[in-house]
Amino acid sequence: MVTMQKSAFYLVREEILPEAIKKTIKVKELLKRGEAKTINEAVEKMGLSRSAYYKYKDFVFPFYEASKEKIVTIALLLEHKPGVLSRVLNTIAGDRGSVLTINQGIPLQGVANATISIETADLAVDLEALLDKLRMVEGVKRLELLGQA
Repeated sequence: MVTMQKSAFYLVREEILPEAIKKTIKVKELLKRGEAKTINEAVEKMGLSRSAYYKYKDFVFPFYEASKEKIVTIALLLEHKPGVLSRVLNTIAGDRGSVLTINQGIPLQGVANATISIETADLAVDLEALLDKLRMVEGVKRLELLGQA
């Protein structure tokens, strides 16, 4: 009888990853975009051994792939000015995100905390791009990804 151990997942910044893992991700991207027709061609372009690619390929993937068709929760620190929350919600809706919950605290010292849960199944862009857009909304002071389900 084989017992399966539950795997833990971590969100890790790219700059701390070993080169072999970074190159594995790039090989997968080359294949996905059609810039390489075979695994051999892709690993040669990236200067990665086939064995290293096969060792890591099923264990690394870009963040946006992990967040597709999920519910993500973000925490925001918003300036207390008219229209800030509305612009945030319009940005989400503009990229076809579905807002499931919104919680906003009472403004203190000119800012308010808000949490928003978003269903990402129909997003027109990857989650990273949406989060970048939200960070650029006038009045958004801070944005953090709290979790995903």
